[in-house]
Parts: sequence; structure tokens; C-alpha cells
Amino acid sequence: MQHVIVTGGAGYIGAHACKALSRAGFIPVAFDNLTTGWGQAVKFGPLFKGDLMDRAALDACFAQYQPVAVMHFAALSLVGESMTNPGKYWRTNVNGSLNLIEATLAAGVRNFVFSSTCATYGELDGVALDEDTPQTPINAYGGSKLAIEMMLRDFQKSSGLNSVIFRYFNVAGADPEGEVGEQHVPETHLIPLMLDAIEGKRPALTVFGSDYNTPDGTCIRDYVHVSDLVDAHVLGLRWLMDGKGSRVFCLGSGRGFSVREVIEASRIVTNREVPIIEGQRRAGDATSLVSGSHRAVSELGWTPDRSTLTKMIGDALLWSRKPRFEA
Repeated sequence: MQHVIVTGGAGYIGAHACKALSRAGFIPVAFDNLTTGWGQAVKFGPLFKGDLMDRAALDACFAQYQPVAVMHFAALSLVGESMTNPGKYWRTNVNGSLNLIEATLAAGVRNFVFSSTCATYGELDGVALDEDTPQTPINAYGGSKLAIEMMLRDFQKSSGLNSVIFRYFNVAGADPEGEVGEQHVPETHLIPLMLDAIEGKRPALTVFGSDYNTPDGTCIRDYVHVSDLVDAHVLGLRWLMDGKGSRVFCLGSGRGFSVREVIEASRIVTNREVPIIEGQRRAGDATSLVSGSHRAVSELGWTPDRSTLTKMIGDALLWSRKPRFEA
């Protein structure tokens, strides 16, 4: 069986990707420093504990497992923190990715799947964001991801590194079978915060900003189920292994929901009211981010069947009632 190195494989999306790869017949190798990931989430292949800033650790991992490809999820990803401490994001995300790319090429691997983000687009309200939309990030998180996209294009020209870049939107939900799920410290994502508030694990959900130029005043996001998302990554890997070359794909449901719409959907799914506190806007938050994912559907054959609010909230609720990972 063929190995695939999955950076950030002990994290939320990376752990789901490892399960999808295992189901597809690959052996996922989770490369993770466990700073934000969880060793208990590594269930579908080996864990190689290492840091992207440590080139020797990367070389050792490639030498031990001789992978056919890399899936790169590991990154700092808190928009607010990237506004107050941009150097941390440029240093960690960009330098770490450069180390990884150079180690990939040194090992003779030419297939690279990269987890990018809609944050590379910046503030473009009222536009369905697709692969050709201009990228003008408004925070260091989005800027660092755009820089990595540019690196991948440069290394394709210089060294023949083929990459599939996925720009995706708000990832939500959990493995429908309950084997892995979402757990961040601190938690910043809307749906788990909302479920924690319902269950009394936190006092209330803070709604950050109610004066956006939207129908109900709260910002709008496109949500994609994590299982659908990682299915697309496996399709992207097969795309590369079939020799189809580098490509960019957006991943989202194609429909945006406001924060208040998500809260109402949660009330219906759980039959519980969500306690909320009205807060101020957060720096770096765009008003509306909605995907145009037609290319992924038409070229990859991607079918985001679970990316409805009902399924995402329901799967997240199932996971929220399981014991938490422990460090």
C-alpha cells in the first residue's frame, strides 16, 4: 500500500483526511507536532511527531515512509490572532511550508495537495468566489496562504512539483460515524461554540457584530461538511496521480448562511434555544464569503452531499456528546 504524508494529521481536518485516505486504500502518515492536534485522533495510520520548522524531521519522515504524495493541512489559522501577531503567521505558515516543499522535492515526490482558504480573497461582498476571483487578503492568515500558493506555482515551474490547491470555506460537522471530530483549544468555530452554549459548557455564544450589510446584520459564510471536504482531497490526490497536473479548486456548498440563520438551524436540530451575547465585530472578518464550486463538481466529480446545515449540526452534535480528547 502507498503512503501519503498528512501534515497536521492529528488536527480536525487532517484526522478526517487520514480516515478518507485509509478508506481509499492508502496509508496516511500523520506528521504533527501535537501543539494543536491530538494523538488520540491518529487512528488510521502511523503518527510521526515532528515540526515543519525542523527539516531533519521532515527528511527522516520521507525516508522512513517513501510517500507517493503529501497533503498539507498544518498551519496557524486564527484570523484574529493573525491581525495582532502577523509575524507569527508569516514565519510559521510560510517558512514551514517552504521547508516541507523542499523536503518533498528532495525525496523525489511530485504530488502535493494543499489546504488553502477563501481568506485569500479578502473582502468581496456579493460575489460568488471562484478560482478566477482576484485574491486580495485582508489578514495575515489569508496572506500567508496566498504566499504558499505562489510558492507552489514557482516550484512547479522550476522543479516539476504538481499541486492541487483547495480554497475552502467554513468547515463544519464531524465524522458521521463519530470516530473523529472537532476539538480546538481555544475553540473559535461557530457550530461547536453554539453547541457548547446549548449544553451549558460555556455561558453563551457571542455574536461578533450585528451591523454588517446583510439582511439580519450578521456576517454570512458558506459552510462545507468536513467529510465532503476530505473526499475532495482524495479526488485531488487521484487527479495528480493520474497525471492531470496542477489545478486550483474552490470547495463550498455554494450557499451562504448568516450567523443568525445558523443559530436558528441549531435550535431546530437540537430543539434547544441558543443563549447569545451581542458582541463587537472582530478585526479581519469579511462581511460575506460564498463559494462557487462548479469546477470541483464538474472536473473532480465532487458531490458535497452532507453539506447542509442540518447534517453538519447533527454530526457535530453527535461528536460533542462524546468524551473529549485528552492531551
